Amino acid sequence: QVQLVESGGGLVQPGGSLRLSCAASGSIFRINAMGWYRQAPGKQRELVASITSGGTTNYADSVKGRFTISRDNAKNTVTLEMNSLKPEDTAVYYCNARIIRFVNGFEYEYWGQGTQVTVSS
Repeated sequence: QVQLVESGGGLVQPGGSLRLSCAASGSIFRINAMGWYRQAPGKQRELVASITSGGTTNYADSVKGRFTISRDNAKNTVTLEMNSLKPEDTAVYYCNARIIRFVNGFEYEYWGQGTQVTVSS
């Protein structure tokens, strides 16, 4: 089995910062892309940022210059640093990873349980 466990999130004032972390564990051979998605009430889930195993990053236009994604391949973790937060960043944030498992060498997509980020004064 593979699990993604998220930490971080919470309530922050506009202009503030938060850090989200996600750790993958279980029968993992290799992790390919990792990323963060978010879903606000009444809206579809959207990509926030992603990072390949080689470190190539991709960001949604709405967060460019404010959010930074990074990963530690040795620890199977991915982190999202969020600065200059805005009320429109309020959403449930989900960790995502594409993982190749030892059991059969196939790639599977996994999701974390989600963590709430609320930006409000």
